[in-house]
Amino acid sequence: MQFQVMNSPFNEEQAELLNRLLSTLTESQKIWLSGYLAAPSSTATATVEKEASPESTTDIAAPINTREVTILYGSHTGNCQELAENLSQKLKQQDFDVTLSSLDDFKPKAIKKVQDLLILTSTHGDGDPPDNAMSFYEFLFSKRAPKLDGVRFSILALGDSSYEFFCQTGKDFDKRLEELGAERIHPRIDCDVDYEEPADEWFTGVINQLNEQKSGQQSNTDSTGDLQEQAALQTEFSKSNPFEAEILENIDLNGRGSNKETRHIELDLEGSNLDYEPGDSLGVFPENDSSLVDTLIEEMQWDPQENVAVNKQGEYRPLREALTSYFEITNVTKPLLEKVTQFTNNEKLTQLINGDQEELKSYIHGRDLIDLVRDFGPFQVSAQEFTGILRKIPYRLYSIASSSRANPDEVHLTIGALRYNANGRDRSGVCSVQCAERTEIGDTLPIFVQRNPNFKLPENPDTPIIMIGAGTGIAPYRAFLQEREDIEATGKSWLFFGEQYFTSDFLYQVEWQRMLKEGNLTKMDVAFSRDNTEKVYVQHRMLEKSDELYQWIINGAHVYVCGDEKYMAKDVHAALLTIFEQEGNMTSEEAEEFLSELRKTKRYQRDVY
Repeated sequence: MQFQVMNSPFNEEQAELLNRLLSTLTESQKIWLSGYLAAPSSTATATVEKEASPESTTDIAAPINTREVTILYGSHTGNCQELAENLSQKLKQQDFDVTLSSLDDFKPKAIKKVQDLLILTSTHGDGDPPDNAMSFYEFLFSKRAPKLDGVRFSILALGDSSYEFFCQTGKDFDKRLEELGAERIHPRIDCDVDYEEPADEWFTGVINQLNEQKSGQQSNTDSTGDLQEQAALQTEFSKSNPFEAEILENIDLNGRGSNKETRHIELDLEGSNLDYEPGDSLGVFPENDSSLVDTLIEEMQWDPQENVAVNKQGEYRPLREALTSYFEITNVTKPLLEKVTQFTNNEKLTQLINGDQEELKSYIHGRDLIDLVRDFGPFQVSAQEFTGILRKIPYRLYSIASSSRANPDEVHLTIGALRYNANGRDRSGVCSVQCAERTEIGDTLPIFVQRNPNFKLPENPDTPIIMIGAGTGIAPYRAFLQEREDIEATGKSWLFFGEQYFTSDFLYQVEWQRMLKEGNLTKMDVAFSRDNTEKVYVQHRMLEKSDELYQWIINGAHVYVCGDEKYMAKDVHAALLTIFEQEGNMTSEEAEEFLSELRKTKRYQRDVY
């Protein structure tokens, strides 16, 4: 549309300015401007509507009536936060009024005032909410939760289908919001580890629904885009475009006679433009062991050179390469078993899926596709059909064990090699044993940086910190202390570390001793569980120092926990509650509330797995 002086109330200079402006506006900007000009409070608008000719008013529309959108996220590793930020940006580009917050930072009682609610959440452990969603979750399922008539919502759930309670937190939120009277604006989508495409589908569906509420406007999906493309635009190297990092060092940290093999790996980041902070994780895309791939192909009597599709974009690779680099073959899940039934009439498989769920869990544990083929095959199925039901190899996240300040253009990892025997066969961790056995100095690993905003050093370097970890859970504390050493932080630091044997498993012992001597590490307590008849773990050391530990905490110390969630982290959590009860003369309820407040104020942070 071009304004002409002859058919508009504007002089030649004004018409020229308007035409220059209109040619630069996006559709959403035009919509906003037309709504603004149409508002009755504007006398200028009244003049335009009265005097302008039909040709000059064809783009004028009624003001837009857009509901406020509230985006809340619960995130453990940062994926949901990243998605929530992307969604917020997309909606703001379409002139929506958006509030973005973590579930922990959102005041739960304010939910009754929300109009359109979008929740993105992961699930942690045995179906538990992530730490920064716990308070909101507890409120929503309490008697204090209000009726939510008039609230509309949709849920995006992230999870891992190899776990029994897949996307459970998202499912719980979805069900509870409906029970409280909220209206579902778009169906919940449950995402597996390869979440980008289904998340993008949810984005598109939600934005379409929200756009339909705009008065007189049709839905506009042009800017929904593709999450992977957006990530690639944000940084040259990312999850969708990993950097091939050269291995500079690969050292076994354990001594002779150890039951474990813990690798210290140093990677070269030069030329990557990747940056990270202490507390962040490094994502590594692994490859399957070639011997497992060859055995599977032989069992199925496939041609290793046959081309199969490896993604929805129609990219093809030879079968052997596809099974090595693209598809997961070391993990059996219930969804996979259900898909396999289309290739066989095996009654035992059907009975297993539909029978006792404890028996099913027992079967799944520790088995891979070779077991599946041998137990329920042979399957009369082509390689393309079979790989079509497999999911991509999940990337592995490892806590970064270095500070970029202290190690420019490098990133360090601490990886425990996983080896075990199950169901008559030796097994090994896909990525950990690849790093331990199948890579050498000079080889490369495809990597990306995964931000973890929920495991960060205090902003004030004078703040004391308490670090609790076992095994490879020591990794982020090496990064913490390297960082604090480099910036010459004056805050005290106390490290609790646990492993099996002092002589063979004291990871980074020389470094801790140097830091203690130089004063960069104030205190260190260790627990080596196999050195004595009675096993001693980190929580026991904490209880032994309960008085001093409590004094540190009430004087402002931040508490960090890193390691195994199922045992260590739960035991440490219980020990903290006991310390608060004993040293603070608290009831069990008061201790729980005190620890919950520490978590809400970011003074109790966990990186557990």
